[in-house]
This record gives sequence, structure tokens and C-alpha cells, in this order.
Amino acid sequence: MIPKTPINAFIALLISVLTISCIDSKKEDDEEANNLKEIAAVDQTRKRPTRTCSTMDILKKHLTETPDLRAKMITIEKQCEAFIKSRKSGETKDLNTISIPIIVHVIYNNENENISDTQIKSQIDILNQDFTKTNLDRDQVPQEFLPLAANIQINFNLEKVIRVSSERTEWGTGDEMKFSSSGGSNVVTPQSHLNIWVCNIGEEALGYAQFPGDNPLTDGIVISPQYFGSEGYVLSPFDRGRTATHEVGHWLNLRHIWGDGRCMKDDYVDDTPSADQPNYGCPEYPVLSCNTNDMSMNYMDYVDDTCMYMFSKGQKDRMRAVFAEGGPRQSFIK
Repeated sequence: MIPKTPINAFIALLISVLTISCIDSKKEDDEEANNLKEIAAVDQTRKRPTRTCSTMDILKKHLTETPDLRAKMITIEKQCEAFIKSRKSGETKDLNTISIPIIVHVIYNNENENISDTQIKSQIDILNQDFTKTNLDRDQVPQEFLPLAANIQINFNLEKVIRVSSERTEWGTGDEMKFSSSGGSNVVTPQSHLNIWVCNIGEEALGYAQFPGDNPLTDGIVISPQYFGSEGYVLSPFDRGRTATHEVGHWLNLRHIWGDGRCMKDDYVDDTPSADQPNYGCPEYPVLSCNTNDMSMNYMDYVDDTCMYMFSKGQKDRMRAVFAEGGPRQSFIK
């Protein structure tokens, strides 16, 4: 044992003080994080929020308002089918890991909605984990679906954060947050960047996305701040960043796992079982519908963040098809 000479005693005291200081600092950080979660919870009028995605409602609206959109989407589907067929036959080699730069537009009415850089980073980290199958909860995938769980091989990097103060308390789903003329923030180079608008949507919507082929001036995804990332101003049970994972799936041409219909409605993916309707909360596996077990843990269902943790190989093919030659997001490949 080293005797505590004056210098050794001083070092021991210094270490003790620094240790106590670090503990106190961590305690303060934890308390601040808890306070932000409590604030997010108080801001909600419902006892327990339910996952709602307005993407399909937006698509229906855009199909009505934009005469040529339906034809564009039919062309995209044909290109997607051809890519998948060619890849399965070995005629087309798969693309390498794809890197997608992100522009985040934070449109805020108060201090809480002006989310921190730390919260934004937590969301980018989650996207990178979920789209490379490095998410820590991937081991919860049931044995039945384990061979289907896919590494999508897509990386995301944050390029810029744009912050806009606004007097509006809610934005709705009319895309007004995407234009500076209406107090929002204009899209930035949508042909090469994924734009994410973080603002209070209201209307009980967690987020929504725009499918490939639609108007480039509104291209991207929108998420309310309480459901963006896993740190700071976030609200359980959607505080693990999976709303963004879900909406980016739409942005890459994925449909909801139940095909937005009953058992006969298709999500255009071969290896996802047909489902009768969305699943909510954290259903106990297995959930049986349409004579098969639901893939309720898929990112494109409506379950809580802690209960979704996989994309399928068929979904991977569909998403990566948009970057292939002739695909609607081919311009992202440099």
C-alpha cells in the first residue's frame, strides 16, 4: 500500500472531488432529461398516444391534386419489379452501402420544440443502426422471421440543421412547414438530400412522409419533436426514434406491413405475411391473422418503438430499387 504523503493525499482528495463532481453532473443531466420527458408527456392531451402515420392520407390527397402522379408511381412500380427480378436472377449486382446526407429543419414555437443537437444526433444514430441491422434489440426477432431480417446497407449523415422560429403552435399535414413563404423552411436539394422537418404536426399525427415520384418541393418526411430521437424532449412509448425509421421506410417506397387493407391487400413485398390490420402497443408474439403470424415487430407496423426492430429482405430489395438505374432516387448515387 502506498503511504499517503502530502502529494498522494492531495491526489486522492482531487480524485474524490472529481468523482463527486462527475456524479453530481450526471445526476443533473439525468434530471434534465427526465424533466424534458415529463414536459413532453404533459403536452399531450391523450392518456396514451397511439401510433398514427398520415402518409397514406397524404398520398391519396396528392393523387387527387396531381393528375400525373399516379402514372409516375405506376412507372416506379414497374422499375422496382424489374430491378428485383433482375437482382434475384443474378443479372443485376446489388449496390454497395448507400450514404444519404440529411438536412434537418427544426421549426419551433417554444424552447422545448427547439430540440437540441444532442436529440438530433440521437435520431441519426438510430437510423444508422436500424438500416444496418446493428440495433441492439435485433436479437428479439422471433426465430420464424430471423432468416428474413435484413441489413439494408444504408448510412445517414447529418449535413445541416436549419432552425426557424414560428408563431404557429400546430402545422397539420398540409406541407406548409416546407415553405418559407408560409413561415416554414424551404426544401434543400431534394435530389441529393433527405429533408426532415421537425415541428409540431398536431392532429394526433406522429409523422408522415412523401413517396418517391411526388413533388420535389415537398419531398422528405415530417415528425413532431416529441417523437424524434431518443434523448431530450421525447414522449414514451415513441421515444426510441422509430417514427423516423418508419417514415424513412415510406420515403424509400415501403407500404405499411398490412398493405393498408385487409388480408387481400398487398404491401408489394413477398416475404412479409399478409395481415388483417395494424398492430398497436406491444403485442405478444405470435399474433395470428390471415392464417399466418403477423410480422408485428416490423418497422412498418404501428407497434410501440420498443416492439419494432426489423426490416425484411424483401423490403430491402424494394427500398434499394429506388436507387438503381431508372429509379426515382437514382440521383443520390454518386
